[in-house]
This record gives sequence, structure tokens and C-alpha cells, in this order.
Amino acid sequence: MSVLNEFTDKFLRSAQEAHTYRTMRHICTPEASHVEIANESQNTARKVLLLASNSYLDLCNEPELKQAAAEAVLKWGTGSGGARLTTGNKTPHEELEKELANFKGTEAAITFGTGYMANVGTISALCGKNDIIFSDELNHASIIDGIRLSKARCYVYKHNDMADLQRAINDAKMEQAKKSSDIDEHAEPAHSLIVTDAVFSMDGDLANLPELQKIAHANDCLLMIDEAHSTGVLGKTGRGLAEHFNDMGIPCDHADVTLGTLSKSVGCEGGFVVGSRQLIEFLKNKARSFIFTTAMSPAMAQAAYNNLKFIEQHPERVQSLQENVKFFCKALVKAGLVPAGSQLAETQSSAIVPIVIGDEAAALTASANLQERGILIPAIRYPTVAKGQARLRASIMATHTQEELLHAATCIAEVLTTNH
Repeated sequence: MSVLNEFTDKFLRSAQEAHTYRTMRHICTPEASHVEIANESQNTARKVLLLASNSYLDLCNEPELKQAAAEAVLKWGTGSGGARLTTGNKTPHEELEKELANFKGTEAAITFGTGYMANVGTISALCGKNDIIFSDELNHASIIDGIRLSKARCYVYKHNDMADLQRAINDAKMEQAKKSSDIDEHAEPAHSLIVTDAVFSMDGDLANLPELQKIAHANDCLLMIDEAHSTGVLGKTGRGLAEHFNDMGIPCDHADVTLGTLSKSVGCEGGFVVGSRQLIEFLKNKARSFIFTTAMSPAMAQAAYNNLKFIEQHPERVQSLQENVKFFCKALVKAGLVPAGSQLAETQSSAIVPIVIGDEAAALTASANLQERGILIPAIRYPTVAKGQARLRASIMATHTQEELLHAATCIAEVLTTNH
């Protein structure tokens, strides 16, 4: 056995034994509230209710938006041909960034190939080895990788625990004071960054933006929020976490750096950062994942622009999603299940509803049984979540009917009761 086969085989066998081995389903229809899963051995396909999509507003398969995207391809072609700073910068990129800034209420915006690239590039541009980052323990992998790439000193604080964040800041200040005599007097002054998801992708709970802003201001820290799962979901018009809290009568502004993705509620591809004009100019000149990569195709940028305008013009789609989330959570509670996290049916805000099972094998079995009943909810396991915290992660869409959601909640309760 070759060296390559030896160490990869060992890894794969270990994953199979721990029930963390991953395989892919072959979905042979467009992303929508219902999809078909191919059974290639039997040359058949089965239609299922999709309760696992990040396309929360169900825009991927919206007829008028697909038509507009097709027209964009005919006009702009299939690729950009270069990086944004060479020949890749086309009119749709410029228009999309203006619309993103308008949608989020900021001065400017910059787009990246993916949300992952936006996080990695932005964090490593903002911070270096002399800087300090405070990171929520449940932040997304792209944030963690951005921190690693930056080489900054990282303090991880307990999930959504503002007291522990302040403790971490205090510890960092004490440590910096001890080292102050060793710091090169010609080195650039160190700065600190607090970074967090807005909606945590595996738990569905929200970052405490008002308190984070208070702590950041009091301790002279920058604040960065990743709105991947909140754009198009939170706030009465889907503008995200700041709008959500303002709607609740809790005044707050955007973070210093607000990041997001176009691949979830917007139903396209790409990532973005919005903020001050100076921040955006800084990232154009410093973020390596922006500078050294080919631009997204102009047709995709045009499609994202169209989809974003659709959200802006149809706030009722956002409100339908929010109503469906509350209905589904109440249905789970009525069926005898309590969604994971601190949010109960009456206060659930995000479209992510996790049902923690614990054991990885049991989660796989539950997911398979639900698929047999015509409901697709994947089992989320280690390392995506901690060991022993395997779960079903339901994602709600604006176009799910209440009848479908009630049926799904009933089936989930029945399957979990039977498994136990």
C-alpha cells in the first residue's frame, strides 16, 4: 500500500467506525422546497420535502429570477476572464456592490468569490501577528481559518457569553501589559477585533449585537459580524441583525465590519463585506482572497443583483419565512420536542432549527428514517458539531406550507420516539 493510500485509508476507516464518514446525495432537480433524490442503482428518483436548504427564501428556482439570470448569461457570457483588479471588473459587479451597500445601509461594499473567501481574506487583512482577536467558540470554520491565517493571538470566549468575552479582553490587556517592555517601539500599534457569527449555523441562535457593540466601544475593539444566515432572514425586511434588534426597540448600528454571503437567502453565489468607504478601499488593496483570484462571472453578479432587488421589493417573502419558523417550532413543541438552544417557539428568529440527538449513529438512523418518509433533514455530526452533540438541523423556507411543516414535525417526533 502506498503512503497516500495508507494514511487516507486509516482516516476513512476511523470516520466510518465513528459514524462521521460523509457521503453525498445525488439531487437531480433544482434547489426548491421539494427536490428529487436519484437512486442510481435502480435508475429512479424520489421526491422529498427539503427541510435542509440554506435557500431560505426559495429564490434559487424562482421563475422570473431564473429568466433574468439566463438573459444575463446571454449578455455577459459565462466568465469574467480575470481578477477584479485586472480585467475582470464588469458593470454587474459595480451595480451589485452599490445595491449591497444600499440594502445594508452602508457607504460601500466589496464582493468575493464565496462567503468563505470573504471571511478568510477580511480577517487576515485586518489583523496580523501583533494583533488580538476575540472569537466566539461556535464561530464558523471560515472565521476560524481566517484567524489562523492572520497569525494574530486569538482568545476564544464562551458561546454568546458577554461576561466571558469581557474576561478574555481583560486577560489580553494584562498579558499585553506584561509584554509591553518587549515590544519593538517601531512596530505598528496592535489592535483588537471581536468577531462572531450573527446567526450561529448549527444552533440557530443570535449574537447579542447591542451588547457586543457596547463591549467593543468600551474596550476600543473593532467588531466584525458574519451575517451569512441573517441576511434575508432577520428584520422585517430581511436586512439582518441590526434591523432585527431595532425592530425590537433595541437601538443598535451595524458592526464596523459586516460580512455576508449571496449563496443562502439571496440564492446565488459569492460573499460580501459592507461598511465604510475607507474599509472597502482597504480590503481592495489588502485582502488576498480578493486580489489574487478571478472575479465571479458577471452573469452571476447580475443574478445576485436581481435576487437582492427581489428581496427588497418583496418583504412579504421574508415575513412568510419568519411565520413558518415560528409555526414549525410550535409544532415541534406540541409534538413533544423542544428545539435546541435558548430560543423557544415563541421567540425563534432564525430559520435554523436544530434538534439535538447526541449519538452520531442515532442521528444518522433518524435522518435515514425521515428520508424514507419523504423528508430530507441531514444528520450533522462531528467535527461540524462537538462529539456527542449530533443533531438533525432543520432549515425552514418561505415557501413551505404549514401543512408540510406540521407533517414534518409529527414525523420527526415519531422517528425519535421510535429510535429511543
